[in-house]
Amino acid sequence: MFGTSGIRGAVGEDVTADLALAVGRALASEGYERVVVGRDVRESGSILADALTAGIRECGGDVLEIGVAPTPTVARGVEWLDADAGVVITASHNPKTDNGIKLWSPTGQAFDAERREAITARVEADDYDLEAWDGLGTRRRHEGLLERHVETITETVTSTGDDALTDLEVVVDVGNGAGSVAADALIDLGCSVRTLNAQPDGRFPGRPSEPNEETLEDLQQLVGATDAAIGVALDGDGDRLVAVDERGRFVPKDLLLALFAREAAGEGERVAAPVDTSLAVDDALAAVGASVTRTAVGDVYVAERATEADVTFGGEPSGAWIWPAETLCPDGPLAACKLVAMAADSGSLAELVDDLETYPIRRTSIELEDKAAAMDRIETTVRDRDVEVDTLDGVRLEHEGGWTLIRPSGTESVVRITAEARDPERADELFAEARELVLEAAE
Repeated sequence: MFGTSGIRGAVGEDVTADLALAVGRALASEGYERVVVGRDVRESGSILADALTAGIRECGGDVLEIGVAPTPTVARGVEWLDADAGVVITASHNPKTDNGIKLWSPTGQAFDAERREAITARVEADDYDLEAWDGLGTRRRHEGLLERHVETITETVTSTGDDALTDLEVVVDVGNGAGSVAADALIDLGCSVRTLNAQPDGRFPGRPSEPNEETLEDLQQLVGATDAAIGVALDGDGDRLVAVDERGRFVPKDLLLALFAREAAGEGERVAAPVDTSLAVDDALAAVGASVTRTAVGDVYVAERATEADVTFGGEPSGAWIWPAETLCPDGPLAACKLVAMAADSGSLAELVDDLETYPIRRTSIELEDKAAAMDRIETTVRDRDVEVDTLDGVRLEHEGGWTLIRPSGTESVVRITAEARDPERADELFAEARELVLEAAE
């Protein structure tokens, strides 16, 4: 029922009011007595939120409702409101046809596997502790969490002594989503802010919900044609953040991860990042005496690793950035402000990016009906080779001067192949070897 980013799918097919009701019932039946509930801007969210809160109350839980808000606001709000759990009705960066449900603990961390499994078991067994008429829970509206989120971010950034933000020109592409907290926080920090697609609209008419190089053409053109020092863009629920430099160039997400990681980590410290992260991050951290600790793909796994004492930052090239000292939830508005402060201090985001080493990466996908059997055969084959093998998430092979990753898709009948090396010819060679492995396993 749960993927690595909660429950997601097409409204009316995979995600329904019946499912939301069941999840609400399961939460309260599992002992989560006070639950913060928020949603993104999708119209279906109001129906799903009504059903979910009814399920919570039907089993004796109290609902603290905050309405439309970014995912990180809801996640932080669990602690702020002294609640036991939080729920965001969102499909994040998915298309407008989708919606979903994501659950949060008081630390700001998404529900771990054990907690997700407990909810799933209740739903699948239709096992709920329904209350009588006099044991039903309450539903109260709570205001002020958006303002508190803005205040918390500005306090975090100004505590580092950044004075260079005053009148700095920044363009924020909200993507018609719930992430306007980013623009509000930058304004409070003294920036001169121009917004794109700031009108909340769950149809995402300005651009698709997922911010990437292909969908941010307007942002790139606007930043490149003005005196803006930086452009930032968020996804539909405000947990992802990507950037455009002052020349109007999209900043590759691996390089954005490298910049955040290098800024956050010092000698002997670690940064959590998934198995498909570029060597550029390893090299940037090595320069400051830090290192990468690799996780399975998914911000929930990055957050779990970020709970370890010497991990100062966690990030995914998807655009999810986690500062564990602040919160274990990916926080797009916080990332926006930290990146703008970094660009202001250096004087040029473009120069920061250009100073990083980049390496050739090769990627493809091969369609396979029986992914599990193919992966088993691939793992058996590589175990007999003189190469370091990591099976944390798929099969990652460490080679001289590079690496390859063969990983089954979590949503499609395909196996994805990635190869990276410091030399283009070596990257081609590793990619060809990995592709041949998959084709042989398919046969």
